[in-house]
Amino acid sequence: MPAGAPRVFVSHLAGVPVFDPNGDQVGRVRDLVAMLRLGGRPPRLLGLVVEVVTRRRIFLPMTRVTSVESGQVITTGVVNMRRFQQRPTETLVLGELLDRTVRLVETDEQVTVLDVAMAQLPARRDWQIDKVFVRRGRSGALRRRGETLTVDWSAVTGFSLEEQGQGAENLLATFEQLRPADLANVLHHLSAKRRGEVAAALDDERLADVLEELPDDDQVEILGKLQEERAADVLEAMAPDDAADLLSELPEEDKERLLALMRPRDAADMRRLMSYEEGSAGGLMTPDPIVLRPDATVADALARVRNRDLTPALAAQVYVCRPPDETPTGRYLGLVHFQRLLREPPYTLVGSVVDTDLQPLRPEALLPGVTSYLATYNLVTAPVVDESGSLLGAVTVDDVLDHLLPPDWRERELYGMAAPTVSGGPPTVPGSRPAVRGGWPEVPDGR
Repeated sequence: MPAGAPRVFVSHLAGVPVFDPNGDQVGRVRDLVAMLRLGGRPPRLLGLVVEVVTRRRIFLPMTRVTSVESGQVITTGVVNMRRFQQRPTETLVLGELLDRTVRLVETDEQVTVLDVAMAQLPARRDWQIDKVFVRRGRSGALRRRGETLTVDWSAVTGFSLEEQGQGAENLLATFEQLRPADLANVLHHLSAKRRGEVAAALDDERLADVLEELPDDDQVEILGKLQEERAADVLEAMAPDDAADLLSELPEEDKERLLALMRPRDAADMRRLMSYEEGSAGGLMTPDPIVLRPDATVADALARVRNRDLTPALAAQVYVCRPPDETPTGRYLGLVHFQRLLREPPYTLVGSVVDTDLQPLRPEALLPGVTSYLATYNLVTAPVVDESGSLLGAVTVDDVLDHLLPPDWRERELYGMAAPTVSGGPPTVPGSRPAVRGGWPEVPDGR
């Protein structure tokens, strides 16, 4: 940003794409790194935390930023692909400063930080945080609660103090458009303290979706910080197989306590799934596939497939069973793929188009057998049926992949993937260094 240009509020940078001078996208901004200073001096901005296409988080020094404007950041084109590690003297602006309670120096009044603004120093590439956007609480009968104002950094104090129970409303607002997997990546890189505070601020459904995407250690840590009643509610909102996997990681007494707080049917599903061997079809399956009676119509089936709460894999096919049509008691007759449903008149009975030739999986089938089954028949979902012929559930390909990949796959980058080329990107910045094709070299970042 040239000298004299308007300052930038950092919440507007969350998720903003980062381009090299040739218009190739490097990644997206996930946070900013600052160094707090004594004596009320504005913090110096050290750089940006950028998430590249492989979901690795790297550090981009502010000295390599040539432009911040029009919803994009442009760099010199040379970045260090080493994974970002926060140092003890560094502060994450979005992750740690937003939602803090600080005090106005002049009145000693408590205020909440909604945002901070950064500006570039004249004739230099250095940036600093010079303004703070805060919200007042109730202080006096004539002052309306929620009044906001923008003050100089030196006009507030308390940023360096340890705060318990820090809110997360404004931090979450900056990431509200993220998919659960991406928000989980944000949480994973926060401190344990902030991770718990952010999790507490999420609603049950959103937290359930995010927990399903987190590593086991993070899941257990977050669940352990919730009130037991809320933890049970979140487990009920999770996919049953994911919830069962999480419960199996807990000590026996904690697991039983949470199961006792859950709805009886949900608790029964959890116990049933945990009774199967880990990595078997029974342990991998979800007990809630789409189940229809043979006298249901294609229109009925398509209405069930359109349920937005279903994953694409579960919506790929419906299972036909004799009454009662719920797992694990319905007698399995066969399945109908949704593509077949699209080819049939709406009034057609599903019992007349059911595929009875495909043999289902047994619950004791182990992971290699389940994988081969899906690959052989080109399926994304497979029925699991017991020896009496009752449908127990369905195994989806995403759950199989979770168990095929290394335990820490969510924390690893996907090697060999190149950054995508973004057509119509920003023009080349005069005087900037050329982008490096075919990857980014390791260069010193000055930290």
